[in-house]
Amino acid sequence: MLILLPPSETKADGGDGAPLDLDALSFPELTAIRRKLADVLVRLAAKPELSQKWLGLSKSQRGEIDRNAALWTTGTRPAIERYTGVLYDAFDYGSLSKADRVLVAERVGIGSALFGATRAADPIPGYRLSGGNKLPRLGTLGSQWKPKLTMVLSAADDVVIDLRSGVYQQLGPVPGAITVQVLTEAADGSRSVVSHFNKHHKGLIARSLATSSAAPATIDEIAKVVADGRPGTRGQRVEIASDTQLVVLTD
Repeated sequence: MLILLPPSETKADGGDGAPLDLDALSFPELTAIRRKLADVLVRLAAKPELSQKWLGLSKSQRGEIDRNAALWTTGTRPAIERYTGVLYDAFDYGSLSKADRVLVAERVGIGSALFGATRAADPIPGYRLSGGNKLPRLGTLGSQWKPKLTMVLSAADDVVIDLRSGVYQQLGPVPGAITVQVLTEAADGSRSVVSHFNKHHKGLIARSLATSSAAPATIDEIAKVVADGRPGTRGQRVEIASDTQLVVLTD
């Protein structure tokens, strides 16, 4: 089982790991693309005004450019600890036991505009690059990652649970992956798409699945784990919408 999470724009600072070594990352088939993108980001960071333009940054976000400038020299930390925000708060990696962290390292992957995808324990630096960005002379990131990322992720495991947001799914679609839609159900039975809390619920879903001792392999087994939850993670109301989609319902 491979659970694919989206990255986040916000990232933890610092890190006491060695500087970025692309050969230390999972999915080595992606190394050449990673190196090309990283080199472009570093060169672009030498021209702050151009970086702001290409990366869609405001003047108050100049610190993001500094992160890119130090991409090859700054300390790293595990990817699951690098990304922050609503989904990662709900996942709450810091509260997991040592045994659960081993499962997370085996089961969780994280999409990335810069790295394509990493495993949870892969050491990465802070950086700024979003899935919808374009880069000089390279164009869209989709043009760089397709079809290689699709091939790598499709071969990663027999069961892929794709919780990435749309822009990151588009960088490397995984045919047959199980996806999850989070809906709010009103008292009258009507349903609507959840926006902000979508990330929160996907964090809970990922935590339940990543730490489950059941190792679910079918959509029915996956739905059961999500419904049951785990110690410290409440279960959720879930429906099987199709062979490849679950619906989680909130009030």
